[in-house]
Amino acid sequence: MTDTRVENERAHQLVEAAENLFTAGVMSHSGHANLSARLDGGRFLLTPGFARGLRPEQLATVGPDGQVLAGALQSVSAEIIAMHSTVYRARPDVGAIIHTHSPAATAFAVAHRPLPCRTEPMLRFGQAEDVPVVPWGPRGSDVSVRGIAAVLADRPTTAAVLLANHGLLVFGPDSAATAHLVVAIEESAEAELAAAAIGGAVDFPDGALADVRAAIARVS
Repeated sequence: MTDTRVENERAHQLVEAAENLFTAGVMSHSGHANLSARLDGGRFLLTPGFARGLRPEQLATVGPDGQVLAGALQSVSAEIIAMHSTVYRARPDVGAIIHTHSPAATAFAVAHRPLPCRTEPMLRFGQAEDVPVVPWGPRGSDVSVRGIAAVLADRPTTAAVLLANHGLLVFGPDSAATAHLVVAIEESAEAELAAAAIGGAVDFPDGALADVRAAIARVS
């Protein structure tokens, strides 16, 4: 079993990640988001239905079958348990998941357009490919969850998906890394939309990812 110390650490990391998203200014006007962090035995921590002003003790613990083992969830979060569970089952390496309605990224989701990887932060923070679009399905429905699972199976190296007509879903090794990628994706979406006004964004040259990885390795 995950010991109490580790669970407490992950809870604090999840709260810090939520705070960082608000500080970075990548949240929607409503501040809507849900965040989770993997524990052991298929369990995970999940935000209770809000992310602004969150405290560690307000997080719920969810079991592998979707049951709430500790804490409480508002209906708005209970609806998305399956979405988080599906990603954890599909990606054993994922330690945290963040869903937001970040405005620029959501514009791509509403347009049903993949977000190209054309900024270096996306390369650096784990999304070295276009962010694919999951076909629309009602929030938390079997249709939506099956769509997410299908895209993850088809795109085994993506660390994010756009939920059509909805928002952004990002996953990574831990809460901090996942939050960094949310910010990188939102900034990239903003840049993509701005570049359209001056002729359009341009792809990286061949080998850009290898060059970035080499640069990182030199200072690691």
